[in-house]
Amino acid sequence: MSDFNDEKYEEVVMGLIVSGGNARSLAMEAIQAAKAGDFNKGGTLMEECEEALAEAHNIQTELFQKEIRGEHVQVMLLMVHAQDHLMNAIVVKEMALEIIDLYKKMQ
Repeated sequence: MSDFNDEKYEEVVMGLIVSGGNARSLAMEAIQAAKAGDFNKGGTLMEECEEALAEAHNIQTELFQKEIRGEHVQVMLLMVHAQDHLMNAIVVKEMALEIIDLYKKMQ
């Protein structure tokens, strides 16, 4: 990310949005699978959710490292939106784990 122009910035931000959105969707699908009693599918979906969150985390880490090196990253509304997507995905993932656990206990 040493060449961080406007195009690269948008690419990085969109990566956060896509990864966060994918993670959230996967967690919601995992809940639906658990609701239907398919805990294997739910587990696989939660693993995929974790992978999507790891991708987003890697992107965030790159941005943090740039800041630490003194390469200021401008925070624009699109970046705030991306961070919002990511935080929502993390919350949904945590709730999905609890809901799936409840479905398991109900069976």
